[in-house]
Amino acid sequence: MGGKSIGKSLLCLGFPVSIFFIVINEFCERFSYYGMKAVLTLYFTRFLHWDENFATAIYHTFVALCYLTPILGAIIADSWLGKFKTILYLSIVYAIGQTVLSVGSISDLTDRNQDGSPDNVAVNIALSMVGLILIALGTGGIKPCVSAFGGDQFEDDQEKQRSTFFSLFYLSINAGSLLSTLITPTLRASQCGIHAKQECYPLAFGVPAILMAVALVVFVIGSKMYKKVKPQGNVILEVSKCVGFAIKNRLRHCGKEFPKREHWLDWASEKYDKQLIAQTKMVLRVLFLYIPLPMFWAVFDQQGSRWTLQATAMDGDFGFHIQPDQMQIVNPILIVIMVPVVDSLVYPLIRKCKLNFTPLKKMTVGMFLGSLAFVAAALVQVQIDKTYPVFPAAGQSQIKLINLGAVPATVQFQPELPTVGVAPNDATGYMTFETSKLQSLHIISENASETVALTELKENRYTLPFKLSEMKIKWDLIEDNITSKPASGKSLVRFINNFPYPINVTMGDTNFGLLDSLSVSNYSDVPKPDMTYIINISASQMPSCRVVSKTFGYGGAYTISINSCGGNELNITYFEDMAPNTVHMAWQIPQYFLLTCAEVLFSVTGLEFSYSQAPSNMKAVLQAGWLLTVAVGNIIVIIVAGVSTIKKQWVEYVLFAALLLVVCIIFAIMASFYTYIDPNEIEAQFSKQEKEEDKKDQDDNEKGAEADSRM
Repeated sequence: MGGKSIGKSLLCLGFPVSIFFIVINEFCERFSYYGMKAVLTLYFTRFLHWDENFATAIYHTFVALCYLTPILGAIIADSWLGKFKTILYLSIVYAIGQTVLSVGSISDLTDRNQDGSPDNVAVNIALSMVGLILIALGTGGIKPCVSAFGGDQFEDDQEKQRSTFFSLFYLSINAGSLLSTLITPTLRASQCGIHAKQECYPLAFGVPAILMAVALVVFVIGSKMYKKVKPQGNVILEVSKCVGFAIKNRLRHCGKEFPKREHWLDWASEKYDKQLIAQTKMVLRVLFLYIPLPMFWAVFDQQGSRWTLQATAMDGDFGFHIQPDQMQIVNPILIVIMVPVVDSLVYPLIRKCKLNFTPLKKMTVGMFLGSLAFVAAALVQVQIDKTYPVFPAAGQSQIKLINLGAVPATVQFQPELPTVGVAPNDATGYMTFETSKLQSLHIISENASETVALTELKENRYTLPFKLSEMKIKWDLIEDNITSKPASGKSLVRFINNFPYPINVTMGDTNFGLLDSLSVSNYSDVPKPDMTYIINISASQMPSCRVVSKTFGYGGAYTISINSCGGNELNITYFEDMAPNTVHMAWQIPQYFLLTCAEVLFSVTGLEFSYSQAPSNMKAVLQAGWLLTVAVGNIIVIIVAGVSTIKKQWVEYVLFAALLLVVCIIFAIMASFYTYIDPNEIEAQFSKQEKEEDKKDQDDNEKGAEADSRM
């Protein structure tokens, strides 16, 4: 054991004062981790401009690392540094990683385009990846140490206080998760930047970095109060060595005559004692059941990737606007509500019905509910897909006609393609044509006509504004360069100048520049699509003129025609190029509810089952195995996202649902062959055998000594 602790004599409400530092540290660390993680997928897609599959793969690579490094942290703490120094050193690494990630998200590190967006994000990517690797090492490395370090602060006669501490500890985890998932997406959605106002990722990552620094400072302040247990060797390494020796010894005797062994692990008996071998057997029986479990985590951890991306195409208006990455808050809220409800109502009711709802059966039902959650996600995705615009396929072009004149017009597509009528100050939708068949179009309005050549069209969307002016048709052909929903999740706006002279257009703080007559500006994000803005124009030929815009909603695209000015009141017309999101985010709640039910049945029960079936000194081995299943589950998502050729997202959801259902059936079959044991009884039997053997040895020694005295 470690040296004498000051914390033993300092008590507050019957608790060691040191544990309050540990609880505050955990709250700040979890706020830091979950806050950063909540906005990570959107950072990849919106700031680094990665496609959704690659962003998903990198996100799950990071999560997998976070659940692989705890094994390393446990070995370092138990074998060399001890828990205190491991937490201290890796927290420093953690804080540095958060800081590097925050700095890496600053857009002004690189060259910029005219709109202020980063032109080359190589520096941002490099810093972001270094930051994430350091964070994974830090958060994973301290994960197995902090709760155990808190438990070390109590004396043997403080079991009740220790139990209360763990409740406070897990409450701090949920509180940190809830608050950060609510706050950091709001920080992300705010506008910042020197050269252009963009989503504020430096702030969204910077606040978690500050919280991690606070966590480190708080932990250090309590240093002199902690009881610090010296490293006592790592049981994970002992079990690994025992298993390795058994396999090596068995292979060495392959093909030779040897005494028969009841179990392959008995081949380790030449070097290791029987109790360690028996305990290892118990652990391996449980670890064998862990083999199908990664598939559940492959589904569960997509809340932060695929489900967040799904929410970007949905309407978040709940009377107040919910950011797509804030929907993840539904899970911790439901956990806080459901765990006590299930423990105090559901399970007692099941027992009253005399149903044998064993832990493994609970886990099986949890996997089944996880599969249903992804079926629900697929149904929601089908509805979202129905609202998506149709973009040109290979070999196709799309053209939208806008008549900015005061008289109707007829447009004839050549050769032998349809004729379209366009009313004054009106527009068609995007019309799809085979690019090779489009040669020209002929605009006729009153006594004027004009032919527009289309031989240079690409496979893209085009807008063709035109108007009759001074008995002549004026027109312009604009390549839209918009082939997907806005990557920012906001709405896009552009302006057409319907004045006969150039005008300067601004909307809020965004300047769209000087537009010639009938020319069109580039699309620009609406900073807050649920707000109205002042649209203002100015020109040398006229005084400034303005109007209040409508609210644009999220996920849409609009062309606004600047028509005329009367009494300083601007007359404009809205043309909807892409409909805003219409499927409400509330439709994600059923899938979150099903997945949270699955988590309560699977995760909470799984940990309790594992601990109940493990020897008292080997619970850390099962904790490491459990965390490893989470890492492997995320690796499964990486593989699917990397190699999948599935184009429809709902099909991928169904695929994961089907895979989890198959694994659920396999797990149910494996569970049916499992026999529950009481490790304490087995350990007691070994203890009794050791006492009997010691007594026998003592008796033999006494008889030998007696015989020697007679000689």
